[in-house]
Amino acid sequence: MNALELRGVVKSYAGAPPVYALAGVDLAIGHGEMVAVVGPSGSGKSTMLNMMGTLDRPTEGSVLVDGLDTTDLDDDALTAVRGRRIGFVFQRFFLLAGVTTVDNVANGLLYTGRPLAERRAAAVRTLERVGLGHRLTHRPNELSGGETQRVAVARALVHEPAVLLADEPTGNLDSQSTAAVMGLFHELHAAGTTIVVITHDLTMAERLPRRVRVLDGRIEADSAVAG
Repeated sequence: MNALELRGVVKSYAGAPPVYALAGVDLAIGHGEMVAVVGPSGSGKSTMLNMMGTLDRPTEGSVLVDGLDTTDLDDDALTAVRGRRIGFVFQRFFLLAGVTTVDNVANGLLYTGRPLAERRAAAVRTLERVGLGHRLTHRPNELSGGETQRVAVARALVHEPAVLLADEPTGNLDSQSTAAVMGLFHELHAAGTTIVVITHDLTMAERLPRRVRVLDGRIEADSAVAG
């Protein structure tokens, strides 16, 4: 069973002729893999992330998350899949200003129905995991860019998802903060977390164990495929 699988995924938009953001993508990502998805702007990599994360539905094909076929799930069921099985890290941090680090992370469990004390305890454990146990009561404006992105990573991890999807996670960071966040991703990967990083940074991608290149809505190359 794979952590993520796209089977014949097509995403098209009406037109004459139709516009294809994805044109028949087959991709399997196993548990514990760390994968970079690269490609120029307009290549389809962000659309692919939306499919992996069940944020959008394919026109054709199917998306499996942790072995679950999401094809026929309704919106409520897809929300539950995201809440239990997928963590998201974006270029923008989307943290709440004026809210402590621990409560920003605890908000990642807001829709689980768990009591506040339990959510905060899980947030503390996750912040310690990403090296921010000493920043629990700090607010976003009191953190560096790298620390802020680590909080965003902790929020994505707090519900222990099957896979972590990161969309240009270092796009707004300086080189030092970029190195720190990528170091964290490598640590998480070494500990068994499945990570997919969407990026246009080829230098960063080359440092990841597997690289998938997307062009014109198709997979042009996959380092996991010989030849």
